Amino acid sequence: MDNLIASSGLKLGIFRCLKAGTNVGFPEQGTPQGGVVSPLLANIALNGIEDIHYSIRYADDMVIILKPKDNADKILEKIQQFLAARGMEISEHKTKLTAATDGFDFLGWKFQVQKNGKFKSYPSEDNFKAFRKKVKDIINCSNYGAVEKAKKLAPIVRGWRNYHRFCKMDGARNNLYFIQNRAFKVFNKEKKQNRYTSKKLLDQAFPKISHSENKFVNVKNEKSPFDGDLTYWSQRNSKLYDGLTSKALKRQDHSCAACGLKFGSEERVHLHHVDENHDNWKRDNLVAIHQSCHQYIHMSKSKN
Repeated sequence: MDNLIASSGLKLGIFRCLKAGTNVGFPEQGTPQGGVVSPLLANIALNGIEDIHYSIRYADDMVIILKPKDNADKILEKIQQFLAARGMEISEHKTKLTAATDGFDFLGWKFQVQKNGKFKSYPSEDNFKAFRKKVKDIINCSNYGAVEKAKKLAPIVRGWRNYHRFCKMDGARNNLYFIQNRAFKVFNKEKKQNRYTSKKLLDQAFPKISHSENKFVNVKNEKSPFDGDLTYWSQRNSKLYDGLTSKALKRQDHSCAACGLKFGSEERVHLHHVDENHDNWKRDNLVAIHQSCHQYIHMSKSKN
């Protein structure tokens, strides 16, 4: 518990849960995979495993980085001993030794070192297939029209492109050329649509997200959202926004124009029009504020 970076209240809750035991009526099934508490329990159980050898870990998914002089068997043995002390073991069918030039899948990405020594990453085959299935199911569904399809597709495509925005996203597969072409044909078949309205719906369904390969900035060592460093996390979370919102955040030193507090990760940033004219997009008329502050401003004005 001393190594856990969390607020005092959260630490107390976790301590009481662990002290009470893990038998909650389903001892054989354990915690459901994908549940909200599963990553937390994995981080608690595996805390310290990164000290065995240089590695990258996300919850219970882990990549060990080996050099030619490293002994893979000895490192694996140390990891097995670490897990055995906690009542766990390595999944043999998920564990494999591979060369960096052959590449490996991790968290939905394919990582690979090219022959020229340069590193590249792009969406893995399994990740792309799962995404493509979701999109095709909506495009080919006959329960709703093109307008509704565009609304349903937009958040899925935007989320997928945002997740992979720091990958290599060129090429016909990753830029979704063939899927967009299929969607346009389906939209254009409707009697209410023509080539111009179909193109407009296509742009709404497949929003463009700028990407920059290998430009992701890692979180500083030992940093946590619970460490109280609001300045660092506010500046980092501000990079999730682009365009006018990003410019407003920089002008305001990553502080809310309404309450003056730093922006955290728990609340979204809204762009507010000072003169309430949503057609006025001049720089001096736009400020970045918390979502709750934005709601309070408009709620107060509506009462008046």
